[in-house]
Amino acid sequence: MTIITCECYVEIVNPLGQPKGKHAPRLRLPVSVPEKYEEEIIDLVMGEPVGVNAKGKPIIEYQPYTVEIKRKNGEYYVHLIYEEEVYGRELAYDEPIQAERIAGMDINIDRIAVSIVSKQGNFLKSKVFYCHELEYVQANKRNNIVGETVRDVYDWLLQENVGAVVIENIQWRQRHDTDKRFNRLTHNFKKKKLTETIVRRGLRLGFRVKKVNPAYTSVIGRFKYMEKYGLSVHESAALVIGRRGLGYRERLPKELIDIIKTKVKRHLIAMLGSMEESYKQSKSGTKLRQYLGMMLKKIENFKEEHEWSLWNILHKFCWLNQDQIQLREV
Repeated sequence: MTIITCECYVEIVNPLGQPKGKHAPRLRLPVSVPEKYEEEIIDLVMGEPVGVNAKGKPIIEYQPYTVEIKRKNGEYYVHLIYEEEVYGRELAYDEPIQAERIAGMDINIDRIAVSIVSKQGNFLKSKVFYCHELEYVQANKRNNIVGETVRDVYDWLLQENVGAVVIENIQWRQRHDTDKRFNRLTHNFKKKKLTETIVRRGLRLGFRVKKVNPAYTSVIGRFKYMEKYGLSVHESAALVIGRRGLGYRERLPKELIDIIKTKVKRHLIAMLGSMEESYKQSKSGTKLRQYLGMMLKKIENFKEEHEWSLWNILHKFCWLNQDQIQLREV
């Protein structure tokens, strides 16, 4: 068996050693290339034969690329930048998805929850891919963990014959779907990195990728699908994301509307009635009265309100305790 090895190097012009009237000499420096990138880099820098010229010599077509050399902690790194050929496509927010099976993804720093739905919006199956190490590993190890986790996600999706992926558009701020712990974690690792890797690998593998507004996905999943399909909060949110990519609107079930019209409404009225007169006249009391009044008005006119308004009310005033909906204070 013959083992073929290759040596990679970079050449740099050395103007300090240039003799008068002659070309500047080159400095040739060896470069260590990770084994998994060797074939890709060789194909890039060696070019592709596309024919021969009149003299019978091969004509080589090269792909444009840029080389950057950066110093970090006393070591030098070579960055090779080039346009990657992709087979997938990113869809516009209003563009329909042409696929039989679609995967919605709820992306978190410690896990990626994936739910597969049919093009009719029916739940098929789900799986959670954990990456808890991202919460505490050093920055130089995060890229490997992200890459391996995303690779496992797409290996599963390819086995399940999924043709499109729907993810959250992280440009939208989503205060209602975050908590203090999440905000602390984003200080160490940006959710953006994980999302970008999912998009890039999906396009490379030929998936259609669509981004949707993440508003109330966790709330809808928790109250509407978690108990119905026996899913976790993140899996049910991924289900909502996948359905939203297909254009489905998440209306409240009748039983949830009844809870808002009865229990929540009575709860808000009781809160207004129990406020002390001195507090009502204070600045914070005035704001609270205005806020509760606005919520009561939305409940009265719920048929004219956007369904997200009702999901917001449910999120603000209700919580699930062992699958039982209970009221909570503002």
